[in-house]
Amino acid sequence: MKIGIIGGGAWGTALAQVASAGGQDTLLWALEADVVAAVNSRNENPVFLSGLPLNPSIRGTSDLSDLNGCDAWLVVTPAQHMRAVLEQASDCSKPLVLCSKGIEERSGQLLHKVAKQACPDAVVAVLSGPTFAHEVARGLPTAVTLAAEDPALAERLRDRMKLPTFRIYVSDDVAGAEIGGAVKNVLAIACGVVEGKGLGQNARAALIGRGFAEMTRFGQALGARRETLAGLSGLGDLVLTCSSSSSRNYSLGKGIGEGRSAAELLADRKTVAEGAFTAPVLARLAREQDIDMPIVQAVDALIAGRANVDQVLDALLTRPSRAEGV
Repeated sequence: MKIGIIGGGAWGTALAQVASAGGQDTLLWALEADVVAAVNSRNENPVFLSGLPLNPSIRGTSDLSDLNGCDAWLVVTPAQHMRAVLEQASDCSKPLVLCSKGIEERSGQLLHKVAKQACPDAVVAVLSGPTFAHEVARGLPTAVTLAAEDPALAERLRDRMKLPTFRIYVSDDVAGAEIGGAVKNVLAIACGVVEGKGLGQNARAALIGRGFAEMTRFGQALGARRETLAGLSGLGDLVLTCSSSSSRNYSLGKGIGEGRSAAELLADRKTVAEGAFTAPVLARLAREQDIDMPIVQAVDALIAGRANVDQVLDALLTRPSRAEGV
């Protein structure tokens, strides 16, 4: 099975390392011409994953039609651009493995639904879990969830991509795997705010626990299974992303907690903090479906500039007490 990767950022490049292990030919599509040139001439991606040599069997391209000869695509574009990129493809009927995390802002749809609209003949899977790209690219131990409605496809993809240091658990809960990855990005911004504001480890741990309750309420309302949300693509990814400045969303929140505006921080960034785009649509969906998500609503207010850190903290800390299970 020849794998094509759509997206030459850090995560797409790390997945190309995994797919090309053992000398298997892997095609990496990147929008940036300098990334393509560096991959082909120097076996590296100095723009997004500098300092790490890439497998020589990875070839870069800026022509999406070159991927038509691949047997499956790993789609690693930013969530808000995925539809536009897939709609440019001349043939996207092959299996699509979605590796980005988010909810499309303008439609409010999970990405597997967006992909099916852009590529109606494609079978869609989702790869998600606690992953920092630089660790995966270096071959450090990692475990992920691969969710597909077609179990045979999930097993074929698992067998093609698995490595001793890249362990894949299969699932058929596509929505659950996606929801965990999308919601945790928003909660990571909140945890970064706690760090930047100097509120302590107790506060961060409490936020992770209550944030997971919000993730679970939202996921189950949309048909996700609780055990999926408690697994690698939900709780596992939440803990990682809420605990390290290597997370783009966490570092964005940290800057907000230190007193900088979200607009200023987002303008300075070369890479995408998906939680900033997911927060408003997630908050809107929660309101429309009457799902209690106060942390998500607080992050939405911060990103939009409707409230400052002190105001959202006061609102959260003065909420009426309630039983923990609700």
